[in-house]
This record gives sequence, C-alpha cells and structure tokens, in this order.
Amino acid sequence: MVNSDQFSKRLQKVMDEYDLNATSFADAIDVGRSSISHIISGRNKPSLEFVMKIIAAFPEVELYWLLNGKGSFPKKSAVNIPPGKNSANQLEANFEEQKESEQKETKYQTPQEYQNQPELRTDSNSEIERIVIFYKDGTFKNFLP
Repeated sequence: MVNSDQFSKRLQKVMDEYDLNATSFADAIDVGRSSISHIISGRNKPSLEFVMKIIAAFPEVELYWLLNGKGSFPKKSAVNIPPGKNSANQLEANFEEQKESEQKETKYQTPQEYQNQPELRTDSNSEIERIVIFYKDGTFKNFLP
C-alpha cells in the first residue's frame, strides 16, 4: 500500500529535480493542475493512471522508488540535467522541435482539378424562388426575394 505522505514527498522531489512547479509538472504529465496540489496536500491518493503518466513522461523515475521509496532516484543510467537549466523551458523546446519535425515530414498533396464538374445553368429566364440556410444546430433561415 502506498503511503500518501511519503508519496507526496517523493513527488515533490521529482518536481524539484526537474525544476518544475505544480503547473508545469501537471502540463508535462497531462493531468489536471488541481490533481498535483490535491496529492501533495494529501487530500487525494495517486491513481494508477497518474503514476503511469509520471513514469511515461519521466523515464528516469523508478516505479518502485516512486511507490515505495525503495531504490534510487534518478535511475543510475539516467542523464542528469545540468543545474540552472530550466526544465520546463527545455520540455517546451523539445516539444516544439518535435512538432516542427512532424510538420516537415507531413506531405500534402495538391488537390487536382475536378474533372466531372457539373455545368452551371445560366438561363436568364430563371428566377430565385427562395434561399434557405441550414445551421449545424438544426435550425434554418428562409429568405424570400
């Protein structure tokens, strides 16, 4: 069973290690900002999903250490972040770089001209009877000339 008080101390240690405040940490692991403060204050216990998001976002965090305090943090093979470097900015920069590389890799095809375009009737004898505009919410407006 996870001791909530000890878990919150380990969570705080992870945040301190990466120089993240509660807001930045919540954004990094994609959880609600209030979740962090509720867990740190002891109001809520961490869910499995919450713990797994931490492990996924920060592979240097050992699961067993996070849950039970046994083991080490960061992992022995983890790459240390140089002190003084703002980790939140680094995470954001990495995200932007990944986003830009994905955009470069995406290739769009130019639409080809429609070959079967319907002919427009340009009868000068035709008159507009009415114009109806349909909205996505199911309503419509009817205009009569």
